Amino acid sequence: MLFETWLVPVEGWFVDRYGPHIVILFGGVLCAVGWVINSMASDLFTFCVGQVFAGIGAGAVYGTCVGNALKWFPDKRGLASGITAAGFGAGSALTVWPIQATIANAGFQSAFFWFGIGQGVIIVLFSFFLRGPKEGQVPEPVSAGNIIQSKRNYTPREVVTHPLFWLMYAMFVMVGAGGLVVTANLAPMANDLGVGGVTIAWGMTALTLAATIDRVLNGVTRPFFGWISDKVGRENTMFIAFSIEALGIYLLYLWGHNPIAFVILSGTVFFAWGEIYSLFPSTCTDTFGSKFAATNAGLLYTAKGTAALLVPFGTAMASGGNWGPVFIIGVVLNALTAFLAIAVLKPWRRGVALRDGARSALQPAE
Repeated sequence: MLFETWLVPVEGWFVDRYGPHIVILFGGVLCAVGWVINSMASDLFTFCVGQVFAGIGAGAVYGTCVGNALKWFPDKRGLASGITAAGFGAGSALTVWPIQATIANAGFQSAFFWFGIGQGVIIVLFSFFLRGPKEGQVPEPVSAGNIIQSKRNYTPREVVTHPLFWLMYAMFVMVGAGGLVVTANLAPMANDLGVGGVTIAWGMTALTLAATIDRVLNGVTRPFFGWISDKVGRENTMFIAFSIEALGIYLLYLWGHNPIAFVILSGTVFFAWGEIYSLFPSTCTDTFGSKFAATNAGLLYTAKGTAALLVPFGTAMASGGNWGPVFIIGVVLNALTAFLAIAVLKPWRRGVALRDGARSALQPAE
């Protein structure tokens, strides 16, 4: 997770200067190398080395694809980034059964090797078809109604010194941490609440059904809320999604001991959390321009790595089986982020866009 997220700005820098093809090709090779290393690993250190290569490769592919989508579709950034982010999760959903079957029949080493080589070859081949937009190929940025887009292209150096960027970063961490804690601890959470092994439908336990539904909803939410944000605005959509997330976590705190409620409410939490991977990149590019979109969105994406560092603290808080404090903190963080989106981020971004629009009328954009 750390190597996937925190190196995305470096990979984005290469994308913004040399185009997406070479970075995707590089990422595909590293994905294959990482998985092949894991197919031959016999100790934990070697597995970690393999994961470093695989993480860098995955970040190069993901960050490049999202950054390129943000550039190509400025009038539909939410939907475009949402579909791209959903693809990142859809791949894992589509390969769960084949990988499990390969492990059962030939061992995990063979699964690592052949699926590593397979994904590497596919990524490298598709890299030759990926191009960034040229000048005049995409619509000009606009600010109309609830859609706020800057006409100025901020450099990465300007972005990291802009307080608006750090507000978005803090919001990303606050929402992301809660979702990652639930993702990492869904099984122990279900077991501690006494519902993990309860069979409720189609011969599946509450935990198995929740895990299946959660992954589907976590993928669907990305293009869905992205599309909504293209219609009603990024911050308005954040307010809706994060409020649903806060409510879902609170109800999970109250009724999570009921197996059916656990499945429904954990699904609600995942549905209202996964959209951060479409809303924040599109908001970042709307605010700071598309010329350096891959780098700037990559800088914001490192918030996922920062949020991941908080997961062990959330896990430790519930080490005795009491998830109440974790739930309450999640409710507070999501409610606070929803408030910040509508009360602080929205008017602040609108003011920045207006000033940048006035500046662009006097001088060319960078």
